[in-house]
Amino acid sequence: MKLNKISSIYRKSNNKKRNEILFGAALLSMLTMPTFAADEAISKAEAEIEVIQVTGMLSSLKAAALLKRTDDRIVDAIVAEDIGKLPDNNIAEALQRITGVSISRDFGVGNAVSIRGLPQNRVELNGRSTVGDDRNGVSFDDFPASFLKAVEVVKSPTPEMIEGALGGTISMKTIRPLELEKTIAAISLDAEYADKVENVAPVFSASVGTNWDLGDNGTFGIMGMVAYQDRELRRDEAFNRIKAYDHTSIEGIDTASANTPSGKYIIGDQNTIEEKTETRERTALNVSLQWAPASAQGNFYLDLSSTDRSGSQDAYSVLDGGSTFIATADTYEDSNGQLRNFQIDNVSASPKAWNEFRETKSISNAIGGEWYFTDKLLISGEYSIAKSESTKPKTEFNGRAINHDAFDEWADNWDGSSSLPGSATHTSLATIVGNGDNVWGITYADPDIFSDPDNLSFREYKYKHTKTDNEEKAIRLDVVYSEPAGLEWVSAVKAGVRTTTRDYEYNESAYNAKDLYNKMTKDGIPYAIWLDEVEAMHPGSTKVVNNGNTFDQTGFTGPNDILTYRVFDANQMSDAEGTFAKVQSMLSGTNYATTGSLASNLTYEESAYRDISEDTTAVYLQFNLDFDEVRAIVGGRYLNTEITSAAYQDGVIVSDTIDYNDFLPSLNVTWDFNDETLVRFAAAKVMRRADFGQLSPTFDYDNSFVNASRGNIALEPYRATQYDISVEHYFGAGNMVSAALFYKDVASFLTNETYCGYDAAALAEQNTAEFDNICIRPDATSETSSIVTTNDLDEFNALNAAGRTGINVSLETNGENGTVQGLELGYQQNFDFLPGALSGLGFLANYTYADSEQPNGNPLLDISKNTLNAQIYWEYEDVALRLAYTFRDKYLYSENEKRVVTIGSKVLDNSTSDSSDPEYDATTGNNYRDDASQLDFSASWNINENFTLVGNVTNLTAEPISFSTELGSKWKFSESDRRFTVGIRAKF
Repeated sequence: MKLNKISSIYRKSNNKKRNEILFGAALLSMLTMPTFAADEAISKAEAEIEVIQVTGMLSSLKAAALLKRTDDRIVDAIVAEDIGKLPDNNIAEALQRITGVSISRDFGVGNAVSIRGLPQNRVELNGRSTVGDDRNGVSFDDFPASFLKAVEVVKSPTPEMIEGALGGTISMKTIRPLELEKTIAAISLDAEYADKVENVAPVFSASVGTNWDLGDNGTFGIMGMVAYQDRELRRDEAFNRIKAYDHTSIEGIDTASANTPSGKYIIGDQNTIEEKTETRERTALNVSLQWAPASAQGNFYLDLSSTDRSGSQDAYSVLDGGSTFIATADTYEDSNGQLRNFQIDNVSASPKAWNEFRETKSISNAIGGEWYFTDKLLISGEYSIAKSESTKPKTEFNGRAINHDAFDEWADNWDGSSSLPGSATHTSLATIVGNGDNVWGITYADPDIFSDPDNLSFREYKYKHTKTDNEEKAIRLDVVYSEPAGLEWVSAVKAGVRTTTRDYEYNESAYNAKDLYNKMTKDGIPYAIWLDEVEAMHPGSTKVVNNGNTFDQTGFTGPNDILTYRVFDANQMSDAEGTFAKVQSMLSGTNYATTGSLASNLTYEESAYRDISEDTTAVYLQFNLDFDEVRAIVGGRYLNTEITSAAYQDGVIVSDTIDYNDFLPSLNVTWDFNDETLVRFAAAKVMRRADFGQLSPTFDYDNSFVNASRGNIALEPYRATQYDISVEHYFGAGNMVSAALFYKDVASFLTNETYCGYDAAALAEQNTAEFDNICIRPDATSETSSIVTTNDLDEFNALNAAGRTGINVSLETNGENGTVQGLELGYQQNFDFLPGALSGLGFLANYTYADSEQPNGNPLLDISKNTLNAQIYWEYEDVALRLAYTFRDKYLYSENEKRVVTIGSKVLDNSTSDSSDPEYDATTGNNYRDDASQLDFSASWNINENFTLVGNVTNLTAEPISFSTELGSKWKFSESDRRFTVGIRAKF
């Protein structure tokens, strides 16, 4: 629709005041927004406007403000500055600039979003589902930001919106070919440098789109996009176990501590360093075909989108473990009751290396269209299929420091039944210093304990292959009727139906050769393989890890000997079959010898099998009302859900089915207080079905078979009633200030119950080296809600021999109500009233306060009470600069965390899920991510109308993150690369 038709749109509106606002906003947008952004905004006024294409940060912010202003829901948005260019190179990192949104990162890259502290959100592409490994949809680091023209965050739903968002709906939108006013092509090529791995990686994207006027045959258009990325990143983590000990377990201390409620001392032991390097290669394609008849009565489209991601993670880890704690003259107790500057004797070493490969293929395809059968009746329909197939093979080598001479002596005198004595373990005295603000310092009396290949034995080889298939097929039909029965105050009645079929399946196969150092025999006598022998048999298969820039962001309290260690080369493990052939050659002639390929030696893990099928049907009725200064969207969505979960039981697949119904009413009201100010109110019921892993009764064990999680088919979905009220004031060209209050009452809240469980097969695989983490059952047949452990090895061995050890199981159950409430404030202004170059200055900021509580009294996971985002930018003539700051304060990251599972406010050194028990402590095992901030920088220079140079720095000041216990003791540090990007963009 051309510009000279705007006046006809103006005359057709029922709301004169609002029309004046929209008309003025439309004229403003002509000078500030890309074509596709203007079309999106003015679609709210049922018009398309031909605009002069002007791009950049300011136009993006103005377009986002216009989208927010013209929508009758509570919405925030990010709009691309130009074709293929969101303000950030990652979708999640762009969304974190929005009020009420915070993100999670993997290797420093944004991959998931929380809205008002809730991660249970819906991620859509052009109004339909996306699919990943679970319920949440596609991971944002799997989908290219360059494909999108805009991303909306919808916080107040309407009946026509698809259910499944507890926090909000993230709606990603691509460019449709008939939105283009002319043929367009864009190419970008970037080089990304990650400073930890010191690697330069290519990032490429290209887009081309056009449409043709076919006369009487209508208009046909095509839009094609391709994106490629091949990056390498590293993450360093240092952590230990925080555990409470009685003073009698510590040499040199004769009295109980006065700084903890129980009088127990808190000690950090089991010191661990993990260094992971990940390669990510991603190729994505998006094609959209669209046709509209000459009559302009409707249009039909075919959308095809696919992403292939592959990559591997080379990981190295070293763990020390000791049982004798010694206080020295330098030992002191901090304010949390944790000992600092002490020694651990009889420390043993366990180096580990693994390679985890991931390959994911996903699609999101749809065919649909809409047609005006009359001027008032619009019918639209769509069939879509979203699918993800993901495989994750993992190869792992573990070692153990064993005294070579002591092993040979034991082997020479072996009586055929005795086990390798614990005294044969190669140990050392460790001195640990630190105050908790940096990675602790640790030195060993034997500095070669982790690196001497003559005393490092081959302990375990493991391989696991997992496959996840997740598919949704959906059909929807929608009807819109305008001004029924001549009721001008009913602008539209909408009704529709949507049916889906979801199939989720998870399979796992594994091979494990464990306890090689004390259970392997050759020619009838104990036999061990030492790392120097491995290197001699297969040169280059081991390596010494010593990265010079490990924890250069966090820093160390003192020297750290644990940073240098010898392990298997994880990079070679990406060839799983080749690695298995090496293992076969090393184990040849022993009681662990095998024949055949790796695939033929795998054991299918029935206990891990999950098969979930889900059928849903939803119908809705919605009324769009217009009373001059007041507009409203009111109605309801009714849906039926049927879920069948299948799992193995005693070697046979059994299944169970649940069925439930929900009615989700909603109301959105917008009041034009005056020409510049809007007041909004929204109320709704929302629901979110449990994740697939939560619906399966199978056990999900950790590598040591000490801990497990378990789902439950009987889980009710999350259900919440929410209320919002907001005020938005718009002034000048794209400036705004806003405030909002929100409240969510979450019913049928999911929670975890812990118990000490029994599974004979898992206990047979259990790593008893972690004996003081293993729970104890009352007898050989019972399970108990209390998690009780022992620090005495002799006592543990006796209990284990009696069959009383168990598995720490975390079971998903339905809980009681939880609440989230808070405040959002936003401000955006460009200072175009300043003279000259200063007119290019602009500033925007937002603040979110969120308070939450779940049934056990803890806050909800992943909710920071205070979140702040601020950006200052300068855009003048051909140069643009932006500095963006993000802050999140401390939040509860996980509960029942393995490494701090005994630490709570009472410091009882055990835990129970029985709230009636006097020793019940809901905070036991709470793990908090500490305050964190990040500063990002971007710049661009328009060389001419076709070419632009760009540059970005992510995490400019190299900020690490840390984790702490309920008492505030830091137990884990993590840091990732700073990423520097330079590139060129071309547009024709």
